[in-house]
Amino acid sequence: MSPIAWPQRLRAILHKEWFLFGMLGAVALASLAPDIGRAGGPLHGDVLADLGIAVVFFLHGLGISFASLRQGMLRWPVHLLVQLLTFAVFPLLWLLAAPLVSAWMPAGLALGFCYLCALPSTISSSVAMTGLARGNVPAAIFNATLSSVLGIALTPLLVAALAHLGGGQGMDLGQAVLSIARLLLLPLLAGQLLRPLLHAWHQRYKRYTNLLDRWVILLLVYTAFCDSVASGLWRDHGLATLATAMLGAALALLVVLMLSTWLARRVGFSVEDEITTVFCGSKKTLASGVPMAKLLFGAHPAIGLIVLPIMFYHQIQLLVCAVLANRYAARR
Repeated sequence: MSPIAWPQRLRAILHKEWFLFGMLGAVALASLAPDIGRAGGPLHGDVLADLGIAVVFFLHGLGISFASLRQGMLRWPVHLLVQLLTFAVFPLLWLLAAPLVSAWMPAGLALGFCYLCALPSTISSSVAMTGLARGNVPAAIFNATLSSVLGIALTPLLVAALAHLGGGQGMDLGQAVLSIARLLLLPLLAGQLLRPLLHAWHQRYKRYTNLLDRWVILLLVYTAFCDSVASGLWRDHGLATLATAMLGAALALLVVLMLSTWLARRVGFSVEDEITTVFCGSKKTLASGVPMAKLLFGAHPAIGLIVLPIMFYHQIQLLVCAVLANRYAARR
């Protein structure tokens, strides 16, 4: 290839993979200046992320007809498989892996992986990734919401059973439901109510509204990494511990992504339902995971190590699933 062709090829790669490079840039920017985008920082990253999520769900409300939403709720095989992946397959993987890894892993970090496997799915990125990949968005919305509500009760029970803990405090169910309603149901309902007025506008500018999903995901990655770095991700832990947590999180995600894809195809799901199964069944929530950890392990001396696996898993799942979503979206 001639030297003149290299800049053109580089521009073509950047144009095609701008989203992936944007993810890496968000991580780098958050690592260099975490205080800017952290919760309560100058940019108020937590507020921006919530606003972005609300806008995305509002646009989903504009784009989803009531008939398709009802159809998504009725896709019970998808819901059953996703919830089994979240609350049965993940804990089973830990039961199989614990005897192998607990001997050479710090006790706090091992407890963190146990906790990771008991967490519910995340709402925002599950739905955003499903929409980006052109999957079954109504089923993703229903599944992500159901997982979050079930996790309020199931996560403490699973942690107690898997790690033989006791005395964990209950979660505030009312506050969790209000948070879900504020970030998900209210914008979605507003979009549904305004659909007769704004549906034609939404269809006309669908190209740009689809891009908004990607920008919101970049914002979520940036703010999540800002909070993690500002809380001492790179400062308080040795490289060996960080590498172990990162490798373990990546391996867990790889296993579940492969297993969820295989199961979805094995039972004969459509591509749209497969996308929903893969993205909703493999995700774990950081937004609910950290508050839950403070309730369950607030007095534990290794609380920093306990939350480390979910911090890494959250970032890796966004990066990997964003690439997968782009690949799914490129299909005919």
